[in-house]
Amino acid sequence: MALGAGRPTPQRRAVYAAAALVFAFLMLPLVVILPVSFTSADYLGFPPPGFSLRWYRAYFDDPAWIAATLRSLAIAGAVTVLATLLGTLLAFSIVRGRYPGRAVASQIATAPLAVPTIVYSVAVYGLFSALKIAGQWQGIALAHTVHALPFVVLIMGAALRTVDPAQEQAAMGLGASRLGAILRITLPQLRPALISSAFLAFISSFDEVVLAMFLGGANVTLPKKMFDNIQMEIEPTVAAVAMLQIALAAIVLALAARFGSGARVMN
Repeated sequence: MALGAGRPTPQRRAVYAAAALVFAFLMLPLVVILPVSFTSADYLGFPPPGFSLRWYRAYFDDPAWIAATLRSLAIAGAVTVLATLLGTLLAFSIVRGRYPGRAVASQIATAPLAVPTIVYSVAVYGLFSALKIAGQWQGIALAHTVHALPFVVLIMGAALRTVDPAQEQAAMGLGASRLGAILRITLPQLRPALISSAFLAFISSFDEVVLAMFLGGANVTLPKKMFDNIQMEIEPTVAAVAMLQIALAAIVLALAARFGSGARVMN
């Protein structure tokens, strides 16, 4: 090995420094929100004059906050199941299908990523109002499912392209059905992508506020409740809720990393 081969170049140091600055900029709000969530003051302010758990207790003692949280969890859970199932089937259709129009189907599946959320929300509100499901939590779940579907299609499609179809053909040659070959050979190898896409679908629904503002009605979700709280009452409860949201996202990410790592073939 040449002398100094492992030493970073000035260009690499500049890239590391830029990445560190971007990371620090992204983490800066967390440095502010965490102390504010434990403030003893009656208002949002930094630095806090003292530390207290009163705003976490205020969240858990408020039925409105708890109802909004449970509603968001229920909607996000339904979106996770629907988006993961439909997105996986659509990814199989696009990658493994042999029918005309696959490129069009792929573009339609990823179209919600190109449409601004506010435009999509207005269109969905008009449709759901005509169908009499605006203001229902089921309507929010359906709208969130369409919004989360592209993440699943893109991730599962990319992972599916790395799996050799000859493995399924070999399994079918040994007597397995097409569905059995997919369930026992292909899906276990797609487990990391499957769990990652489900995680993204859950987070995209749980944190979505624009669609909830148009479709929620009386069924207020947690992000909508936080938005209303900031408008009506500037109190540190919203900071405590934000920290709980971050903790939930970290837990889900840790579970995804724990159970989504590696690929194996089921016996």
